This record gives sequence, structure tokens and C-alpha cells, in this order.
Amino acid sequence: MKSVTILGSTGSVGQSTLDVVRYHRDRFSMEALVAGKNVEALIRDAREFRPRLAVIADPSAYAALQDGLAGTGIKVAAGAAAVVAAAERPVGILMAAIVGAAGLAPTLAALARGTDVAFANKEVLVCAGDLVMQTIARSGAALLPVDSEHNAIFQVFERAGRAAIEKILLTASGGPFRTWTRDAMATATPAQAVAHPNWSMGAKISVDSATMMNKGLELIEAHYLFALPEPQIEILIHPQSVVHSAVVYCDGSVLAQLGSPDMRTPIAYALGWPERLAVPVAKLDLVALGSLTFEAPDAARFPALRLARQALQAGGGAPTLLNAANEVAVAAFLAHRLPFGAIAEVVARVLATVPGQVPDSLEAVLALDAEARRAAAVLVHRLAA
Repeated sequence: MKSVTILGSTGSVGQSTLDVVRYHRDRFSMEALVAGKNVEALIRDAREFRPRLAVIADPSAYAALQDGLAGTGIKVAAGAAAVVAAAERPVGILMAAIVGAAGLAPTLAALARGTDVAFANKEVLVCAGDLVMQTIARSGAALLPVDSEHNAIFQVFERAGRAAIEKILLTASGGPFRTWTRDAMATATPAQAVAHPNWSMGAKISVDSATMMNKGLELIEAHYLFALPEPQIEILIHPQSVVHSAVVYCDGSVLAQLGSPDMRTPIAYALGWPERLAVPVAKLDLVALGSLTFEAPDAARFPALRLARQALQAGGGAPTLLNAANEVAVAAFLAHRLPFGAIAEVVARVLATVPGQVPDSLEAVLALDAEARRAAAVLVHRLAA
């Protein structure tokens, strides 16, 4: 049996991972479940899956976790240091599904130990891509992408024939505002922004889909994962979310991975790699689907794409600034403190005003991240006034 640790077990990716494990109880054992604040869900899942360890990042929830798992024999812990310690435990594979920069330290800790990581936190590579790849080079850990787009590319990317790759195509649904005007988008509500047409995701990721910042972050992630320069990464709008991404080769071949929009498929591929695991997802019916459509993204309505390319081209700490500013702006929008149309403006101003020196250590990344967050918070306050 392969032992599994899940960082972010109560989020949407974590829950989908548990569903895959539930379907294959004879293949996986649970080493640790780690959650942020949802102690009730963590207790529920720990009682079902019986991990050796359950960790809640919020220290104030420790007593509730301890009480909820009393008599089960499951060890409990709380706090940021406990999250990192859980990531360092010997395990067959670790699912890194903590949203945002908060997942950086534990993911790096797991990779440094040589643990294979199923990777659902694109922000980690955006914040510290060079540091992550250097860590992998030293430890020999495998980084298995779980984002549907990068997982699709991973499945059809011929590493031995890298010189024959012309470009990769990252597909995007276009989110809930694909056909909205700029004026309508400017006053969109959080409820409208999180109503994704195809995928079931957490609030932050759903807003990133609505601004298309998620695709900008995935652009940067793809650069590091597949060692391709920015001009060789193209973004296409594909409303059906069936072609998850593709690789274009020099001979005209385009290899794509298709499937129903269900995160359990890429999760199962990562957990079972190099084997494939059966999962109870709806099978793709191309006849019933009838047609697939593609279109170029509208850079004027979705400026986040331009900002992400700008950050990748600038290099250094610019991607760290991009991610931190976006996290602050999205949180303010979800709290009704910032209009939807101002999210990209906050990110653009932080990129323009905060020096993006090259972060050469985890401490340097976290310091730059904190500086960008402070600058973004000031901008949010001014724009909300």
C-alpha cells in the first residue's frame, strides 16, 4: 500500500483526493491529514480515514481537534510548525493542496526530504519556482502536477524529444465572465464570480478563474514545470473544458488530453503514477458533446494575463509580487471591500512600485511576499475609500 499525506484535506482538491482514496482503500493508507481552520471537517475525515496524524494550522482549534479525536489513537497537533513537520513525515506521496503562499514552506519541506509530491498549489511555483526546482534537483523528488492543464501536458509531453516541441497550449474555460462586457465585470459580485460554469472549486481559485489570473499563474507554473520560455506557452479559451491542454510538435502533431471536467481524474493519475487508477467519473461522450470550440483570450477584458506574462518576463521576484498582491486583492473582493474591476489594478500597481529582487531562499521569498502584501493592503484601503 502507498501511504498518503494530504495538505489541505478539507478544501475542494483535498476532498476530491479523499474520494479517490476512498475508492481505492486497498491501495492507500493515510499518514496525515492537514487542514487550515475547518476542524469539524478534519475530525470527520480523520475518523473515517484513520491517519496516524491530524494537524490543524489554526492553533486556536487545537483543543477542539483533541476532543474530537479523543480515544481514536490518532495523534493531533496544531500550528504552522506542525504543518511543516507533517509534510516531513516519511510517506509514499504527498498531496500539496494548501491554497496560496501558505503552502510554500510545507511543500518545500516535503520535496527537500525527497518525497514525491502531487502538486495542486500553483502559487508555490509562482512564488519560488527557482527555489522549488533547485530543491528537486538536489533531492530527486518527483513533482506531479494536479492542475488539470499541467496534468494534461505531463501526460503527453515527450521529454526525450524536447527539442521537437514547438509550444504548449494551456486551455481555459473563460470563467463565468467570458462573455461579459468590461463595464458589467467591473461591478460583479463575489457570488457571481465564484459561480464557475464547469468546475467545482474553492472561492479563491474561482475568483482567479473569473479574472483569468489562474491562467496567468498557470503560465508561470508551466514555465518551471516544463522548462519552456514564455513565448512557447500559449493560452486558448475553450468553454467546454474537455481538452485540458495540448502540446504542439514541430512535425505538426498536436497531442492533447481530453476528459470530463472532474478533478478526480488528474488526482488519480498523480496518486497512481506511473500506473493509471480507475475513478468513478463521468466518461467523456464525444458524440453527445457534438462540438468543441476555441477562441483567443481578450487581453483588454482580462488584464491579469498581461500582468502574468509581464512578471514572468521580468523574472526575479516579480512573480512573487504578482501572487501576493493577487491574494490580497482577491481576499478583499470576497470580503466586499474591493470591486472586481480593481483586482488587476492592485496587482499592476504592486508590480510597478515594489522592487522585485531575486529571492534566493525561503526566508527571502517570505520577506518579499510580506512586503508585497503590505503594499497591496495599502492600495486596497485607498481604492475602497
